[in-house]
Parts: sequence; C-alpha cells; structure tokens
Amino acid sequence: MAATDPRKSLLSDPRHESSSKAINETVNGSHQFLIKGYSLAKGMGPGKYLTSETFSVGGYDWAIYFYPDGKNPEESPGYVSVFVALVSDAADVRALFELTLLDQSGKGNDKVHSHFDRGLESSSPYTLKHKGSMWGYKRFFKKPNLEISDFLKDDCLSMRCTVGVVRTRTEGPKPYVNTILPSNMGIDLKELLNSGIGSDIMFKIGEHCFKAHKLVVAARSSVFEAQFYGTAADRDMDEIEMEDVEPSIFMAMLKFIYSDELPDVHEIVGLGLDRLEQLLVAADRFGLDRLKILCEAKLGEEITTDTVATTLALAEQHNCTQLKNVCLKFAAAPGNLAVVMQSEGFRCLEEGHASLLSELLEMIAEVDEEPTLSRKRSTSINIDLNLNHSIDGQNGDSRRLQRRL
Repeated sequence: MAATDPRKSLLSDPRHESSSKAINETVNGSHQFLIKGYSLAKGMGPGKYLTSETFSVGGYDWAIYFYPDGKNPEESPGYVSVFVALVSDAADVRALFELTLLDQSGKGNDKVHSHFDRGLESSSPYTLKHKGSMWGYKRFFKKPNLEISDFLKDDCLSMRCTVGVVRTRTEGPKPYVNTILPSNMGIDLKELLNSGIGSDIMFKIGEHCFKAHKLVVAARSSVFEAQFYGTAADRDMDEIEMEDVEPSIFMAMLKFIYSDELPDVHEIVGLGLDRLEQLLVAADRFGLDRLKILCEAKLGEEITTDTVATTLALAEQHNCTQLKNVCLKFAAAPGNLAVVMQSEGFRCLEEGHASLLSELLEMIAEVDEEPTLSRKRSTSINIDLNLNHSIDGQNGDSRRLQRRL
C-alpha cells in the first residue's frame, strides 16, 4: 500500500485552517455652521474667509472655511467657496465629505455636495496629506443666485458639514462563542418560596400558613424591613398573624416578592377585577411600589363603563395617579359618560367623592375644548352632580353642579 503524503494530510486537516477579514468603514460626524450678517461679510475680498469652531470626528480636528468672495479671483469669480480643512497635525488622513447648504424655507430643498454617494466608478476617499489640507468647492454657489434664494434668510446662511474618516481594522476568528442564557433568578427564588427550605418566618391568615424568608421579604418591602429589623423589632419573631388580607392575595404578593413578576395575572383577572384591586391594596399597604404600578397598568387595561367609577375611587384612595388619569379620561369620553353615570360605582362617587366629581367636570371641559373635526357629541347630556361633601377643604351646605354637554 502506497504511503500517505503527510503534507497532503496536513492541508486537508480543518484544524490547521484559519481565516480573517479586513473591514473598511467610516467614523462619521457632523457640524452645523451658522453665518449671521452675510451682507457684512461681502466685499472682504477673494481668499478671505470666515471659519467655524473646530470640531472632532474620528480622532481628528476639522473646521469649515467659508469664502464670501471666493477662494481666488481667477477660478471662482462671482462664487462663494466652501471648504473643510484638517486642523490636526496629522498626515495621510483618508475621509469622505458632504457639504450641505440648508434651505431655510422649510421646503427641504437643501443643496448637497456629497462625497458619500459616489459609486465604484468614481474616485476613492480623499486623502488629506498634512495639517491644513482642504476639500471643498471653489464654485460652491453663484453669489447673485444665493442672495435671492431660500438659503439666505434674515441675512443668515446655515450649512452642515459631515466628515467620514476611513478606518481599517482586521478581525480574526473568535476562539469561542458563549450563549448567554436569560436570568432564572426569579424562577429559582420562587422555587425557594415553594419549597420552604431555610424559611425563618411563618405568616398565618386564619388556617392558612405561608413560610418565607425574612431577609428576602425585608429586602423587597420597607414595611417588613421595619417589622423584622427596625429598632423596636423582635429579632426572634418567627410567626406573624396577618389581618385584613385574603390568603390568595397574600400568596400572590409573596410570589411577586420572590419573582418580581405579576403573578397569575390571567387567573386573578379571571376571578374578577376585585382580586386585582385587592392585590393593589396589599401592594400599597406593604410598600411594594413596582407591584402597585403593575396592578395599576393591568386595571387600566381592563376598565369598562361599569367598572371605571369604582376603579377611579380606588385610584384616589391609594394615590394611583396614572390609573386615576386613565379613569378620568375614559369616563369623560363622549361615548362613555352617559353609561358611566348610570353605574352603581358612579352613585358611590356622588355620595362620597365630591372632589373626584369636580375633577371629572374639569376633564369633561378639556374634552369639550379638543378639536371636533372628527367627532361630535350626538346627544346633549345634562350632568346634575350632587356634591354633599367638602371640596378643597371647605365645609358647607350641599351644592349642586350642573353642566350641559
């Protein structure tokens, strides 16, 4: 049998193959240059210029040069000239350029001289050999045409210069690629809650008992932190009787504490919005601001003409500003108001939330003032609100506010 040539074996072995790539790209940046008092710059003479502040792109400093009477009398008579210059003390800097004279009429008809849009058949990026090298146009714009154009407004010109410095880098193969898995901390902590391993506190609600971990609960709730580790706390406490909260709501709250997620949203909503409202109340009671906001958002998605008044009262009671605004806007909408006023929750507002009714009237007024090109109130609704409670801290006889919409 013929011997195998070791050189051929080496060539076919993928372990001895390698690759790399050279990447050419530009680092881009722009500078806007405003020339005020253009008429005063006229007549300064060919070769005389106005210059912008220095700006940096791609690690180099640049400046814009504007020649009101042209760069030189032989090549640019009757024209303004515009150039961008390399200010840094550097050599052989390759770059692309774009000079834009901005249309100040708002029509967007800018005059653009661009180096970026040139195809393969055009020249390569421009090379600035040394400090002071320039790129631009000696005949950028005819002066008579410029002075009657939309580019000149209130004796001001505005232009933008974009510089793209060419950079080349080489990339080799990456030795390995790590797949980063999503965080499972919430899952792990929820398993810790469910297992009860290492628990050191028992919450009791009637016959229901919930094991938890003081450090975890205290880290998430300022109320529990004060109860477990405050100056008057009983450090040996291992059992707490909870009142005024249902077991299912408290368990949902514990799941949030451990997982940072709104628990069993569909299940809670499926049992009725009152369960979600109870969870919001618990979140407010125990200082769980994120849970409170999550409940606000979900309640805001679920409001109807039947529930909005009740939800509005809840938002007011627990200082839920975002939910309150959503409810007011929903109730004040032309298609909703008449139905909302017939609901049981609205009657409760009339009896105990006079200030909310005043805010509702203000919201209705705002809706009335909105443009009505695309909508009209199809009916005239008479609001007769009985405000039996004090408004803005003033006690007095019962008042009635009427408004015709």
